[in-house]
Amino acid sequence: MVLLLSIVAVISFGQDSGKSAKQIKKEQRRERINQLMKQEEEGALIYNKQGAFGIKLNTDGYGIFYEHGKYKTIDKTNLWWIELGERRNQKESRVTTQYQDASGYVIGNSYIFGKQNNFYYLKAGLGQQLLIGGKGNKNGVAVSAIYGAGLTAGLLKPYYLKVLTGPGGQEQTVKYSGDKDTVFTDPTIIAGSAGFFKGIGETKIVAGAHARVALRFDYGRYNELLSAIEVGVNAEYYTQKMPILILVPAKQFFFNGYVALVFGKRK
Repeated sequence: MVLLLSIVAVISFGQDSGKSAKQIKKEQRRERINQLMKQEEEGALIYNKQGAFGIKLNTDGYGIFYEHGKYKTIDKTNLWWIELGERRNQKESRVTTQYQDASGYVIGNSYIFGKQNNFYYLKAGLGQQLLIGGKGNKNGVAVSAIYGAGLTAGLLKPYYLKVLTGPGGQEQTVKYSGDKDTVFTDPTIIAGSAGFFKGIGETKIVAGAHARVALRFDYGRYNELLSAIEVGVNAEYYTQKMPILILVPAKQFFFNGYVALVFGKRK
């Protein structure tokens, strides 16, 4: 009986100690935030810079980016960023082929019907982040406006298909050209795509420019770890039309919306 009571006492003591440690840690964090808020009220910069990575989902594609910020005032941060992504046409449709050879029906690779080029982009830009809401909120969401612009390199990589030609149905790899319009739009002879790396050495670079406007919702701006959601719009203009699909007119100007997850660190 004495042994049982001793075990219960030890367990209870351990639980109380763990709870106390948790409370102490919470109080220390609260005190640290109060000190940071007091420093900020006195006009001091509580952080000097930030670095963040982001994953972006556009209405016409996707991208990843890195962003660096230098705090100038309590409300204003100067930014520069680089971004890499792919732009797609909303009318793209992926098809899985079936074709017949000497052994019967064989499932071919999937391909995008009428695809002429893969369109990738590389951006570099400058801008600012302006705090517009939630300045004195300890644990809530701080809202910032982000705006900026920069240069863009559009990357057009030819899209290759495997097609069956001749009486014996020999497989041939081709890319789109004016005289191959019927080949690219005839599903009866297409065996599938030729793969991502085919045509990469023929990638064409097209100069352009971009602008960006967004709202960023930062969860806990007094924390060293940066965790935020960003919602905004992009505008891009290129020096020539950027063909993606054969049956859809090519454009020079692109406008889209996006949502991004941003994570990083403040120092």
